[in-house]
Amino acid sequence: MREVQLVYSSRPFGYDDLTLTGILLQARENNARNGITGALICRGDLFVQMLEGPRDVVTSTFERIARDERHADVVKLLCRDIDKRLFPEWSMRHDPAQSWMWTREEVAKGAICKASGREILGIFERLAREHLCVPKT
Repeated sequence: MREVQLVYSSRPFGYDDLTLTGILLQARENNARNGITGALICRGDLFVQMLEGPRDVVTSTFERIARDERHADVVKLLCRDIDKRLFPEWSMRHDPAQSWMWTREEVAKGAICKASGREILGIFERLAREHLCVPKT
C-alpha cells in the first residue's frame, strides 16, 4: 500500500494550553493505533500539521480533522506519495511555532496559502532534523 504525506493548515478555535494538550493526547493515541506519524506546529493563530501513513488512513484522519470544531479554515496544502517518512518514530511530534515561522501579520495576510510546497516541506524537514534533541512521544 502506498504511503503519503499530507500537510494542512488551520486556525485554532478556542485555543489554550488545555485544548492543545487534548489535541496532542488524542492525536498520539489515534495515530499510534492507525499507523500514522507526523508533526504538529502550533501557536495561537496557526496549526500546520503533517500526517504520514497509508493513504486511506491519512485521508480519513484529515477528513475527521476538517470536521473538528477546534479547527477553523482547514486548508489542505499538499499531499504526496512518499517512500520514506520524515517522522517515523513520532505518533505526533509537537513544536510550538518558533521565530523561523511566519509572523502573525504574515499569517493574517495569507502567507501559508502563498507558500510553495517546497517551502512547506522545508519547515517539516527542519523539524525532523531537530528531532534528535527532543524526547520522543
